[in-house]
Amino acid sequence: MRLEEAARRYTAHLADVRRLSPATVRAYAGDLRDLAEAVGDVALASVDIDALRDWLWRATQRGDARSTIARRTASVRGFFSWALDEGHVSVDPSVRLVAPRRGRTLPTVATAPALQGVLNAAGQRAEAGDPIALRDAAVLELLYAAALRVAELCAIDLDDLDRERRAVRVVGKGSKERVVPYGDPAARALDAYLARGRPPLVARGVGSPALFLGARGGRLGTRAAYDIVSLTVAPAMGAEHVGPHALRHSAATHLLDGGADLRTVQELLGHASLGTTQIYTHVSAERLAAAYRLAHPRA
Repeated sequence: MRLEEAARRYTAHLADVRRLSPATVRAYAGDLRDLAEAVGDVALASVDIDALRDWLWRATQRGDARSTIARRTASVRGFFSWALDEGHVSVDPSVRLVAPRRGRTLPTVATAPALQGVLNAAGQRAEAGDPIALRDAAVLELLYAAALRVAELCAIDLDDLDRERRAVRVVGKGSKERVVPYGDPAARALDAYLARGRPPLVARGVGSPALFLGARGGRLGTRAAYDIVSLTVAPAMGAEHVGPHALRHSAATHLLDGGADLRTVQELLGHASLGTTQIYTHVSAERLAAAYRLAHPRA
């Protein structure tokens, strides 16, 4: 079997059998396309450890991040493990491939007062009754209140929202479902949007079940949600671009700063591993150290 054909079958396996997220499948498929461009569409069995090492070395030379190199290593390991199981190769050349250690990058986090100012300003703009402003205020409040991923937010349907309990059902990575609470400000923003913002947007479309709608009445896309956050939150953080994940990072950090235990934050975020959530303890420690250096006379 040729490399490109095997790569197509493997990515179909990731999507249809393993049910990985579309973003993960795209990333792995891109890694395998890059491998095919480097070594050519050769017979799969002819790809050896030297070819794989050379491929990763080239990526390092062109300046790819360590996290990218590590992901590419994981991509080819999974690919050749699958190929071995399927009988497409008799030897897995990736078993001796060593991934670089990932550098731990602390997430971008806004201060609570800065975010309060952003959310209050969004609420004030919504008071005029413009449907888009009402929607944007509700999007920002729910992203922060429930610490959602942007794809989770955009996938929410009306039936997923429990306004009486102030909770929302979302489907996270690996198709794992969880129910996340939200607070009073988000509830008020959602009530205002559902009463005065969503009906005019529905009238522009064909009756989508989505909670959040775009300007033409269809489901709000992740790109549009990114723009909503970037235009409103980035100036408050002194950054040129800030995506929805900054609100998720900020919510997690503020929860820990406020005394929430790590396991609760893990469940709220939908992390499979507690180790993934622990990065926010490092953020809190960094903030504590910065405050100490600024305030303590003997620092």
